[in-house]
Amino acid sequence: MCARCGTRQATGKRPRWGCGPVIHLAVVSAKRVRKTPEERIGEIERASIKLIAERGYNGISLKDVADEVGMSQPGLLHYVGTKEGLLSLLITDVYDSSGTPADFMGSGLPGSDPDALLFPAYLRFLVRHNAAQRQMVQLFLMLYIESVNPSHPLHEYYRNRPENIWEHYSRYPWRIPPEVGPWDPSMRPYLRRVIEAMDGVQMRWLCMPPVDLYDEWLAFERMIFPSPLWDGYR
Repeated sequence: MCARCGTRQATGKRPRWGCGPVIHLAVVSAKRVRKTPEERIGEIERASIKLIAERGYNGISLKDVADEVGMSQPGLLHYVGTKEGLLSLLITDVYDSSGTPADFMGSGLPGSDPDALLFPAYLRFLVRHNAAQRQMVQLFLMLYIESVNPSHPLHEYYRNRPENIWEHYSRYPWRIPPEVGPWDPSMRPYLRRVIEAMDGVQMRWLCMPPVDLYDEWLAFERMIFPSPLWDGYR
């Protein structure tokens, strides 16, 4: 008789397994659920964001990411191809794909009406979006600093970033004061100041808590889009 479950055993014979190990193996087997590629990529993204935000791109290896996820390095390569491919995944598929003007237009927030789309209102939406993903902002700025080196894989990305942002935002029908002039080229200096101010505010937010990112941005908004020129267009 097994002391654990009461199952009868053959007299004079030592049980080969007993019930305990069999139950244990069944539990382990039940836990081995194969993850979908989407789930794996999500794990890789989260692990990479964490590690690069802490150490920078130059401070990590693919093995570090694989260890963080709990998979082999060849398994990781199956999803990202190369270390540079990992960066492309994070910047193109994660960072650049959220907090967009299209997201704002679907938010229902004041200023998001496609027929009366307000640029300063979108920027407030973007700041709130970034404030909710501190680690992602830290990753972006860490890579920005590293990319000063011409050999960095994102050197050209950051170098071309202002022009790429301009081209992307120019696709949308922003409503701006008539006195400012047409979007192109009148808004180019505005956008340059926006990028410079937002990068600086985010850096201060990361380095000097408890600065409120949104409140800090509002102070810059009043300087970049002053009254009375921008009244009714914020």
